[in-house]
Amino acid sequence: MSDFVQSLERGIAVIRSFSAEAPRQTLSDVSRTTGLTRAACRRLLLTLTELGYARSDGRYFELTPAVLDIGYSYLASMRLDEIAQPYIEQLSEQLGESSSVSVLDDTDVVYVARVPTKRIMNVAIGLGSRFPAYQTSMGRVLLAELTDEQILDVFSRSSRQRVTERTVSDGPALLDAINVIRHDGWSLLDQELEAGLRSIAAPVRDGQGRAVAAINVSTVASRTDIDTLTKSFVPALLEAADLISTALARQ
Repeated sequence: MSDFVQSLERGIAVIRSFSAEAPRQTLSDVSRTTGLTRAACRRLLLTLTELGYARSDGRYFELTPAVLDIGYSYLASMRLDEIAQPYIEQLSEQLGESSSVSVLDDTDVVYVARVPTKRIMNVAIGLGSRFPAYQTSMGRVLLAELTDEQILDVFSRSSRQRVTERTVSDGPALLDAINVIRHDGWSLLDQELEAGLRSIAAPVRDGQGRAVAAINVSTVASRTDIDTLTKSFVPALLEAADLISTALARQ
C-alpha cells in the first residue's frame, strides 16, 4: 500500500515492546522483541526520547507518562472513561466487587476504566491492561458483535497464554460460547482467565446501537456462586450497562 508509513509502524512496535514484564529495556532487548535491527531501534528510541515519550540512563530505556497522552486522545474523543466511572463506582459499591470497562483492540481488550476492591487476580490490572479478548467476559461480549468468520480470525491470531484447564481452546467451542452470549445479551466466564476467578460482562452501546465497550464485574469463585451471579449480579450489571449506554448516547 503506497500510503503505508513503515516508520510509524516500527515506532508503535517499539512502544508496544514495553510492558509490565519489561518496563526497562536495553537496545538489544527492544531489537529482539520487535525483530527490528539495533540501528533502527536506536533511531526510534532516540526519537521517542527527544519527543519526551521515553527516557534513558545511557543503557536502559523506559517509557514516560507522556505516552498516556496518545491513548487518552481516543478516550477523550468518546469521553467513555469519564462517563462510565460514576456508574462502575456505584456498581462496585452495590455488589462489593471490582468493576471495569474495556474496549476491543484487534485481538485484545484494553481496560479504560476500573474500580478495584480487593485484589482477586494474580496479574495486576490497571488502566491500559490488555488481555486476549476470547479469554475474558468483556472480550467475548464484544466479539459477539462480529461475524463467526471474524471471531475465528481473531482467535487464530490471539495470544494463548495465561489459560486454565477450563479455558476454551478451539474455535468451534468459542463460537458455541459466543452464541449463548448473543442469545442472553451478557457473558459469564467461570475460571477461564484465571483459576478461582469468575466474571460477568455486558455490552455498552452508543447512540447507533453499536457495542463500543463492555462492562464487567469480577469476583472470587469461593465467595460468589453461579446462582448468585446470575440472579443477583447480572440484573445490576445490565442496569449499569444501560445507564452508561444512555449517557454515552446523549453526549
